[in-house]
Amino acid sequence: MTEAPAQHRPADPSGTPWRMRPRHYLMCRPTHFDVRYAINPWMDPAKPTSTALALAQWENLHDLLVSLGHRVDVLPPAPGLPDMVFAANGATVVDSRVLVARFRYPQRAGEAQHYLDWFRANGFGTVMQAKWHNEGEGDYLVTRRMVLAGTGFRTDRRSHVEAHELFGRPMIRLDLVDPRFYHLDTALAVLSDDEIMYYPPAFAPASRRLLRDLFPDAIIADTADAEGFGLNAVSDGHHVVLSEVATGLAAQLHERGYQPIGVDLSELLKAGGSAKCCTLELHPALAGSGP
Repeated sequence: MTEAPAQHRPADPSGTPWRMRPRHYLMCRPTHFDVRYAINPWMDPAKPTSTALALAQWENLHDLLVSLGHRVDVLPPAPGLPDMVFAANGATVVDSRVLVARFRYPQRAGEAQHYLDWFRANGFGTVMQAKWHNEGEGDYLVTRRMVLAGTGFRTDRRSHVEAHELFGRPMIRLDLVDPRFYHLDTALAVLSDDEIMYYPPAFAPASRRLLRDLFPDAIIADTADAEGFGLNAVSDGHHVVLSEVATGLAAQLHERGYQPIGVDLSELLKAGGSAKCCTLELHPALAGSGP
């Protein structure tokens, strides 16, 4: 694998190249995983699921992230909350400040207290729950300079205001229009400080224009890779962990100097989630990381 061009390897204020900075993630084992209800188009309670297979696939993802040099903490799962495995939806963490989700659907509402308790017990000084519906990193994707803020299906636009007040970052509103891509992290992935990949048809026309203006060199996913949840990816700025079926995206990533790593999370996809949904990044405070 050749090294990425310099513009794809920004440095943080410590001088460490972006791709070499270890990340800190929070995950939750799918001990109670099942599809008992349908709150997105991918869920069908009539289809059989295997908790054992979901656990095995999740363990592979967890172990992969650890093998890449990242810290992974694990939130204890709770019975009766089968979607708790999708940790990205539980909160947004920017500069070590935490905005815990307020889930739109009652089936997931009980998850929020577990996230509040975990963050309060683990040294995060500012921890609050959203007043308005807000589904964490599912709809808030953090870059060095801004927060890309999805809305349209799960997160209330009014939550963008409270997130801005807490994080002090510009909130870039992006309107989602295709119910298959009900969270921003199903239609867009942040790859590095200044690079993203996304699926334009998931967004309203004005949001497409905004993304083109902000990220003119973005990687564009085709329909097959988007429907295969290839954009629900975890990037550390060099390695990009994504659905193994998203071969077109993998090829584009390779051309840009990234190292794509395909994973099989097909069992969890039955509930509408893949690698990113399972992985909440706990963004640390970095000098000079504000707007």
